[in-house]
Amino acid sequence: MSKVVVVGASGFVGQQVCRALEARGVAVVRSPAPRLEAMSAAEARRFIETARLDPSLVEAWSGADALVNAAGDPDASSRDAEALIGANGALPGLLGRLAAEAGVPRFVHISSAVVQGRRPVLDATDALDAFSPYAKSKALGERFARRSGPAGTVCYRPPSVHHESRRVTRVTARIAGSALSSVAAPGTQPTPQALAANVGDAVAELALSAAVPPPVVIHPWEGLSCEGLLELLGGRRPRRLPRCFARALVRIGTGLGAVLPPLAANARRIEMVWFGQRQAESWLTQQGWTPPVGIEGWTELRERLALTAREAADRT
Repeated sequence: MSKVVVVGASGFVGQQVCRALEARGVAVVRSPAPRLEAMSAAEARRFIETARLDPSLVEAWSGADALVNAAGDPDASSRDAEALIGANGALPGLLGRLAAEAGVPRFVHISSAVVQGRRPVLDATDALDAFSPYAKSKALGERFARRSGPAGTVCYRPPSVHHESRRVTRVTARIAGSALSSVAAPGTQPTPQALAANVGDAVAELALSAAVPPPVVIHPWEGLSCEGLLELLGGRRPRRLPRCFARALVRIGTGLGAVLPPLAANARRIEMVWFGQRQAESWLTQQGWTPPVGIEGWTELRERLALTAREAADRT
């Protein structure tokens, strides 16, 4: 039986990864993530190189087929750059070093498509456009993971991940079902969005694949257009805004985000919903992997969100 260690197994993505691995008959070792102090990028590099490795972890992880890092700080609007570097930059490097010391042949580090920012096409290259403290910390995590991890280290970049428990999903669905629902014309442009269950299964595939993944793997496009996303989540067709008008609004939000970083993250989310972003073909697709949950999963997600909202209203 295969054995995979999952660090951050109790977190949102970690739970999805564990479910997907166990559905494949894998023995999952759940390991809590070490809590690291805030630090600068230079301090993070020194820490990774000099930190004393926990011998109990090295022993516990020995014999595993893969180590998955699903831990980190998910707050894309955080202004605390050094705290983000500790959680999203230094930790992947430390775990990579631990994996190498324990003889674990494959280290799957869950990064984010945010490291490529507003590039026209999301791909598996090292061409990055990290525009926020969060994005910069994730880019740093990729660099440290690949530098200190075993030869089989792969950085996986999922796009926006959706689940009924996520605030961004609930907010998007509320807007999609309201008169504010809108996209930049024509609305048919692709948008990189993923269901949580599909992300968990993609990570399981990377951890167990007989073929060795390349250093960076992007999540495949799940077939959604900007208009389609809002229609599936809101149950109504969104309004199509003139592109020049929508672009002007995004520029205003981005400009304000230079002063108030939380606004930058929200402006970027709106930009993704209005304008979308193309994705190159994923290595996972080339290997024959397909997301286990199709378009129908978005409709089911809308129904679960509506049920949760009704239950909450009944309790008040």
